Parts: sequence; structure tokens; C-alpha cells
Amino acid sequence: MSQLPFDDEPEKPPTALPTTSKPRAFTEPRQAVEPRRSTAAPTPTRETAVTPSRGTEPERRRAVLSVSELSARLRGLLETTFIDVWVEGEISNGRAWNSGHYYFTLKDAGAQIKGVLFRNTLRLLRFTPEDGLRVVARGRISVYEPKGEYQFVCEHMEPQGYGPLQLAYEQLRKKLAAEGLFDEARKRPLPTLPRRIGIVTSIDGAALRDIVRVLRRRYPNAHLVIAPTRVQGEGAAGEVARALRFIARVDDVDVVIVGRGGGSLEDLWAFNEEAVARAIAACPIPVISAVGHETDVTIADFVADLRAPTPSAAAEMVVRKKDEFTAHIDRLAGRLDSCVQMRIRRHESRLHALDARPAFAGYRARLAWRSRHVAELSTDLGAKMRTGLTTRQRRVDTLARTLASFDPRHRLGRIRATLLTLEGRLGAAAARRQHAADGRFRAIAARLEGLSPLAVLGRGYAVCWDADNNRIVRDASAVAPGQAIRVTLERGELHARVSTPPLDPALQ
Repeated sequence: MSQLPFDDEPEKPPTALPTTSKPRAFTEPRQAVEPRRSTAAPTPTRETAVTPSRGTEPERRRAVLSVSELSARLRGLLETTFIDVWVEGEISNGRAWNSGHYYFTLKDAGAQIKGVLFRNTLRLLRFTPEDGLRVVARGRISVYEPKGEYQFVCEHMEPQGYGPLQLAYEQLRKKLAAEGLFDEARKRPLPTLPRRIGIVTSIDGAALRDIVRVLRRRYPNAHLVIAPTRVQGEGAAGEVARALRFIARVDDVDVVIVGRGGGSLEDLWAFNEEAVARAIAACPIPVISAVGHETDVTIADFVADLRAPTPSAAAEMVVRKKDEFTAHIDRLAGRLDSCVQMRIRRHESRLHALDARPAFAGYRARLAWRSRHVAELSTDLGAKMRTGLTTRQRRVDTLARTLASFDPRHRLGRIRATLLTLEGRLGAAAARRQHAADGRFRAIAARLEGLSPLAVLGRGYAVCWDADNNRIVRDASAVAPGQAIRVTLERGELHARVSTPPLDPALQ
């Protein structure tokens, strides 16, 4: 089974046949492994009989290998001999496939060899391989049998002249600079009087103690919001980025200090990660980077709005704005006082100069005379004004009395009294007329009561009607025996029927 260039891990090489010749390579391997004699059965070969012609050697037999057999033997030989090789060269034609593997060519001035970095190995590199980069790589030699090409399977790579961290630092710095994250135009000024100060650092580090000590000494009324996070080690960059996003969501935070104390490049590497740089760039609040000492420069320093050489210096930068503000106010107050004093002195000098001129000689006496004249005029004016006011006041009083006599309120009072008198007289007349009318009404009612049929019925009489209640029966001969009649009494009504014939009135 041949090894394909897209496989994650190559297969175990077949057992190589013993050989006495040493293969050629680009560099001598550090640990040359002697080929091992194969314990498997020998690869079968085809034997061809050759018939010698006249005068030739006696008949002999020769071994013929197929291409696959030859490639397998070469592969086994190379993979067992060059199993740990260090190669130096320049990367060209590098390409990352969808599978995650990175295929490239490693070359120098005289030769080249194809190579591959499998994705598991590529993920462990601190930097990104790119064309034109000179590297030192360690790996083994293998053969890609379908094309008959040998290739270098890289297991470790580091840049020549640079450490992997330094190269990754330079690559990220160039990438972010090309995106404009380092531009001075996007840098924001620090607030003049920050009310809340955010701090992103380790809760146990000396950097936090230094920042708090400086702020408490120089700005005791500052409100601190601390987002603790790890600042070194695997995964520290992600925690720093999350802490920055948390600080950005806190209300009324005016400035953020992100940093840690000094250390090696590996210790400070979390602040050289792309995640931290982009979190600083995306933070809506001005950020001060305070990583390490003054000689330590990280990617966070380039992206932040302001770089502080140390955490203590970052705290002083935040407070310095307050000190500068108060000092500016003091300077303005001093300048204002100086300007006022200067103007007063200038006007005094001008007044003295004017007083010394001949044209102004004796002006004090003239001013005194004018003042006396003004006082006299003021006295006369006051007397005349008082006299005129007295006359006008008397006239106003006279007009007020005249107007009071025509006041509608007095007329309305008299009219109201007249109305009350007439109302009393009208009520008495109405009562008398009502009493007289009531007497007449009672008399008429008594007469009407005497003429009422109901009064006759009350004395024991009755009224006889026909059956339809339409006609009063006044004559007994008007009804026949068996005819229904109705009799109305004082209280109620009777229904009756005539049983005997009426009697003759002449017989009665």
C-alpha cells in the first residue's frame, strides 16, 4: 500500500533489503540507522532464461523487478535510513489544503525537495510558514509511490535567525499594521477626570498592587472596577479578551488599564496574541497598555490608545490628567489675576497722565461748582415735583368721590331693596287671592257633591241598567220576564234576571 500526500500519517515502511551502497541526501542525518535485514519472505521476482549465442558465456539467469517493487524497496530504504533529518532551506510554493495539511517545497541554490506538514504538526507551530521564509526543519524522508517522488515529512520547523515566537510576533505585527489597527488617527485621548477606572490583570500579581497603591495615593476618590484574569500560560489570551469585553459592558467606566508585570517573552506572550489585540481595538473605552517593563514591547502596546512603560506609570498617566486639569485651573486663575492687576495699573497711569495735562488744570474747582449747581437744581426739582404731586393727588380724590356717587354698586343696592319690598307685597297678595279661590272652590265642590248620583246611592238608592249597561231602566214595563239586568249600588254591582211580569201601576 503506497503513501498518499493527503494522508495524516504515513504507513509503516516495508522491510528493506540489505544494501551496501549509501544513498545520497541533502544533508547527512544526525542518527543514521543501518538498514535492517528483512525477516519476511523475499519478494518474488521473475526469472528469464537467456539462451547464449555461439561463442558467448554459459547460460545464466537474471532478476527483473517491477516498478512497484522497486519503489517499495526504495521507500523502505529511505524511511529506515533518514528517519530523523535536519534540513535547512527556503520555503516556496507553500499551500494549505482543505484537509488542513500544508504542502511546500524546500529549496536552496542547488536543489529542492517537496515537503509536507500534517495538520497536527502545523497546529503546534508558533508561526505561520510562508513563501520566502528560511527555516530549519526536522523530519524524515518518504516516497510517494504513485508519482515516484520522494518527499520530506516535516515534524518540527523553526525560522532561521528567528525564534518561533519572534517570527509570530513580526507576522502578527505586520498583519495588524496593514489593517490599520496601529494608526494614530484611531487613538483616543484619555478622559480628563475619570470617575471609574477599569483594571484587567491578575488578581494575585504585583501589577495590581502597584496600580491600586498609586491611585489611592494620588486619586483617592476614584472608583476601581477590577476584572481578574490569568496573564500567562495556555488560554490566558482568551481570558484577557473576555475580561476586556466584560469591562466594556460596565456602565460609566471611563478608561481601562490592561497589563501585568515583567517577564520573559513566553511570559508576556498572551499580550502578543491576535485575540487580545482585537479585543483592545474593539473596546469602546480608551485603553492603556501596561505590560512588563519599559524595554518590553508587545502587540497590545501598538493597538492600545496609550502605552505605559510599567503598571505604576499607567496609574500615574490616569491621575496625571487630573493633576494637569487642576494645574491648568491654577494657571488660568493666576493669568486672570495678573491681567486684572495690569488693567488697573494701566488705567491708573492713564488717569494720572490726564490729570497732569494743562487743559485739566482747576477741574476740581469746576467740578465742585458744577456739583453745587446740580444740588440746587435737584432741590428745586424735588420741590416742584412734590407740589405738582400734591395738586394732582387732591384732584384725584375729588374725582374719586364724584365717581363713587355714580358707583353702580350703590344703585344696585337700592334696586335690591325695592325688589325685596315688592316681593313681599306680591307674596301677600298672592296668598289672599289663593285663600279666596280656595273658599269658592270648596263651596262649589259641596254643591256638586249634593247633586252627584253617588250621594243618592249612598242614601240607599240603586240604579237599574239593561244587560248591556247602555240604558237606565226607569219603567218596569220596559223589561220582560227572563231578561238580564244590572243593578248598581253604592258599593259594587249586581247581575239579576226578571222572573215575574211587571205589575200594572193602576192596580197598585
